[in-house]
Amino acid sequence: MTRSGRFRKFTTAIMGLIFPASAMLLVSCLKAEEKAKEEVAYVIGMEEYAYGFPLVISDLTRQVVTATPKAGDLAAPINQFARMRGYVPWNWFTVVRVSFNSLWSFAALDLQEPVVVTFPETKGVPSAWRVLNNWTDVIATGGTRRPDMNAGDYLIVGPAWSGTPPPNVKSVIPCSTRNAWFIVEMAAASPADFPKIHPLQDQLKVTPLSAWGKPYTPPTNVPLDPSVDLSATSYDQIRLMTGEMFFSKLAMLLKENPPYPADTTMIERLKRIGVEAGKPFDPSKLDPAVRKGINQAPFMVWHKFATGPFEMAGPNGWNKILNIGRFGTDYQTRAFIAYFGLGAGVKEDITYPTTFVDGNGWALDGAHKYVVHFDKNFRSLPANGVWSISVYRENFYVHNKLERYGLPPGNPTYNPDGSLDIYLQADSPGPDKEANWLPTPKSDMFNATLRIYNPTPEALDPSYKFPPVQRVD
Repeated sequence: MTRSGRFRKFTTAIMGLIFPASAMLLVSCLKAEEKAKEEVAYVIGMEEYAYGFPLVISDLTRQVVTATPKAGDLAAPINQFARMRGYVPWNWFTVVRVSFNSLWSFAALDLQEPVVVTFPETKGVPSAWRVLNNWTDVIATGGTRRPDMNAGDYLIVGPAWSGTPPPNVKSVIPCSTRNAWFIVEMAAASPADFPKIHPLQDQLKVTPLSAWGKPYTPPTNVPLDPSVDLSATSYDQIRLMTGEMFFSKLAMLLKENPPYPADTTMIERLKRIGVEAGKPFDPSKLDPAVRKGINQAPFMVWHKFATGPFEMAGPNGWNKILNIGRFGTDYQTRAFIAYFGLGAGVKEDITYPTTFVDGNGWALDGAHKYVVHFDKNFRSLPANGVWSISVYRENFYVHNKLERYGLPPGNPTYNPDGSLDIYLQADSPGPDKEANWLPTPKSDMFNATLRIYNPTPEALDPSYKFPPVQRVD
């Protein structure tokens, strides 16, 4: 050590002896400043994690479900339809809370080139389609509810397109993001309906605009992207991301999935934690306190995802979120729906009342027995009869020996007066009631979702009371 260096060290030590209180105060102030930076980064990190969550999980899901050389039941290359030939498998964990009302088909779209999606005449099968951008906002809907947007060819274009559509397409659907989803549900009350739905699914097509009007066959040997992680579902991949990993992914996604004009404040806050659209995010350049704060943020947001439904219980315990698919700047709801029901539709097509508690406000628990009683005059069920109730542990089905995950579809037994009782419990309620039994997980908390397609005005009334889940033991 040089003489001047030894002198500085000696002087510092002497100052600490002469002014110990001042030195301690300085250290305390420095610690308080670092803690304040950490807290600010933590709060901003939570807000921005919720803001970007739908975009990140949507893109991760796209990568997973398109990592296949040819189209199948649960996956298909980009710009091709996956067609589920039966009800969704109970152990398909790639997408949460997929219903048992329908046979599903879906296509992940890359709109670097516009595509034409062909939707068939469904010949009396209740059907619905929707297009979501990569932020999970619904940008178009159609199907049997809307004769003007039913069978036909639909041109879907990305943010950079400025061409002229061909004259024979039914509608042009502009999308603000490079990637989008086309999701189709065709109602199936029982497996007996499957044979008439399969030919309809086969008529779903995605055609690049450059091939429109020409013979076109989608490729069946698409090379796989070796960078795609198939060792975990998209749900698990995002759940295991640190804050740094999440914001690195978000920064790059913002380049081709631009934020809305109303998102200016959120984009400015992202810059405060070092995240800029389209630029690599380098956490090593951040203040250590800021870095610590953003890495703490994901855990708390996931905690809110899990506990939020208990805090939002509405009449008789049912939560009704009615702005699904049209979130505006309600980033928290948008994030929760991406976590809770990625790909959900708008209220005119379907509503999803959900409860985590019984009629007395207690958490639903598989250790107990419950019944839901639908009066014969229960006015929220649609005239077309397409509705169901399903139970979940967290966001997924739990295997049961009946392989029953929704009622209806199926043939439950109505009471002589026209009312309906559905039994939610782990063990059979008895042979005479088994047709109305929806098995629940044993000795574990669960939740229940009603799905009502083409809902009535009552179902969309925030004050309307759905029948409570009543504990009966």
